[in-house]
Amino acid sequence: METRQLGKAGPVVSALGLGCLGMSDNYGPADEAESVATIHAALDAGITLLDTGDVYGMGHNELLIHEALRSHNRDDVKISVKTGGLRKPDGHWSGFDCRPEALWNFLSYTLKRLRTDYVDVYRPARVDPNVPIEETVGAMAEMVQAGYVRAIGLSEVGVETLRRAHAVHPIADLQIEYSVISRGIERSILGACRELGVAITAYGVLSRGLLSGHWTPQRRTTERDFRSRAPRFQPENLPKNLELVERLRRLAEKRETTVAALAIAWVAAQGPDIIPVIGARTRAQLAESLAAADLKLGPGDLAAIERAVPADSAAGGRYADWQIAFLDSER
Repeated sequence: METRQLGKAGPVVSALGLGCLGMSDNYGPADEAESVATIHAALDAGITLLDTGDVYGMGHNELLIHEALRSHNRDDVKISVKTGGLRKPDGHWSGFDCRPEALWNFLSYTLKRLRTDYVDVYRPARVDPNVPIEETVGAMAEMVQAGYVRAIGLSEVGVETLRRAHAVHPIADLQIEYSVISRGIERSILGACRELGVAITAYGVLSRGLLSGHWTPQRRTTERDFRSRAPRFQPENLPKNLELVERLRRLAEKRETTVAALAIAWVAAQGPDIIPVIGARTRAQLAESLAAADLKLGPGDLAAIERAVPADSAAGGRYADWQIAFLDSER
């Protein structure tokens, strides 16, 4: 698989990353053995970037990755970890804590669960409104100096916060949602990242399964499934969004590929500084997504996709209103 660099300050990683959240959280029950097998299949296919968070399954996801990496060389894999999120025993969110002393505590537990001496990329999951970003990044810079962290990333921050953070310590990448139907970063964030030499690790490239090509109006979600509350999956929005998927399907069929592969390839084609993070939970999902690695989209393909799914054509926001409050990137 081709490789890309996480900005000027980060490591070289595979052109596609594997997002492991769904193996522990947010999208209903997952099979642990299948999750481990999926991570193994991803590594065998050349994926070297694994994305996780210490709150994913409240530690379960990090333990899962440790189990999957038992048979692999740790130094061959780059692990990206989000931190700072707070949760209650029932799984509900209760805010964010990015004070330096809290981050050191979170890192200690992460290293223990992963059974590793270092994290390749460490990032606050969201901006803590009570802690200046300079203090948060300053603490992470100390972690870099101590050898516990190799590079610092950010997640869902706006341009001002990005600049302030980068002034304290070079930022390797910004993890943020980006897909053919979630293109808000094109307004200002993407340009600022390129000016500063910060890569984009794009999550939500299939819009949480909406662009998989397999979603139907009849599909039901569990109460703990993020999509049961996500605006784009609600009855008033879903039919319009599925029509966009059908437009993509017609283009995918012309290229003899799948909607999922086409959608992922579109993100990858937006620049060599963008690394799509695919959220496969099974080997079958992974195989379908990996087809994007060999799908090269030319100017004609990109123009056709733009005509079929113009920017801002999706119905409904990417998060519910209460979740938007935690996104510095939306302010």
